Amino acid sequence: MKSWIILLAAAALEIVWAAGLKSTAGFTRLWPSVGVIAAMAASMWLLALAARTLPIGTAYAVWTGIGAAGTAVFGILVLKEPASAARLACLVLVVAGVVGLKVFAK
Repeated sequence: MKSWIILLAAAALEIVWAAGLKSTAGFTRLWPSVGVIAAMAASMWLLALAARTLPIGTAYAVWTGIGAAGTAVFGILVLKEPASAARLACLVLVVAGVVGLKVFAK
């Protein structure tokens, strides 16, 4: 269970760095860039820790799935990106895949 909590923290940091990319202006703004790079490094480190005991395919897929879905939701809620029915349905599919990987892991 500890590995799954670490993996969730890694995924949360992935959302932070992905959402923060916009604020870096292509890594031309120093402090937003430092924050994004720090979140990237911490996210990867936590993913590596979780992968010590979780299957790497599962850990990586869950990490990217939560990161992708979370970043898309952030974009919809905060950045006012489109929230079409098709886009939301695709997000549901991503989340279903992540849940499936957790349910059927080891």
